[in-house]
Amino acid sequence: MQIVNIDRVSYRYDGGYAIQDISFSAEEGDLVGIIGPNGSGKTTLFNCMLGILTGYSGTITIFGQDIRKSKAPLKQIGYVPQKHAIEPGFPATVEEIVSLGIMRGKPARERIITALETVDMAREKDRRIGELSGGQQQRVLIAKALVNDPALLILDEPATGIDIETQNRFYSLMTRLNKENKLTIIMSSHDLDAVNRLANRVACINRSMFFHGDTHEFFENEDLLKKYSEASMQAHMHLHSHH
Repeated sequence: MQIVNIDRVSYRYDGGYAIQDISFSAEEGDLVGIIGPNGSGKTTLFNCMLGILTGYSGTITIFGQDIRKSKAPLKQIGYVPQKHAIEPGFPATVEEIVSLGIMRGKPARERIITALETVDMAREKDRRIGELSGGQQQRVLIAKALVNDPALLILDEPATGIDIETQNRFYSLMTRLNKENKLTIIMSSHDLDAVNRLANRVACINRSMFFHGDTHEFFENEDLLKKYSEASMQAHMHLHSHH
């Protein structure tokens, strides 16, 4: 079953296109890695998919429904935004943070605990979120995204700023959710090795679509990899020349 279909989606800001003519799809059970240099439009694309940005052209279909015509599919998406540092003194407990993810119905404690168990954080439920390590905080935010039992999980640069050991734990969690819980996952990342290991499909965007297909097709193609690293370098230089 097709979970997501992005068809010729473009979004323009005043200065030009943030994304242009992006098309890709995700089938049930896929783990799609979205790669692209900084400023390539990955977050803009996610914001369109989540119904946050509505002024795009093209069509976004999620669970068979055009999200312009129905907001229902958006309720079945769990979303983990780019990591924002949580203030060390922030008073909310782990359990309270996860309860904020519940969209409908009263906060059922079992659902919160189940979500925390899924990410191995149930033991920490009464701790303040600000006391936790970066990797633990991130698992709590994943639990918050899982508490509604979503059919699709979207993660924006989830492994940025956490150490390698924590990243590996995070990646094994993603694999487990994808394989055992049959969760379809779309994840943007800078970490090509991780995408190569985890994802069965890759969408590579640099404002426009650069490649979309099976992971091994991308990673076994020297030309594509070379072009991609050149584009990344250019984006990097471009960012720094403006500061």
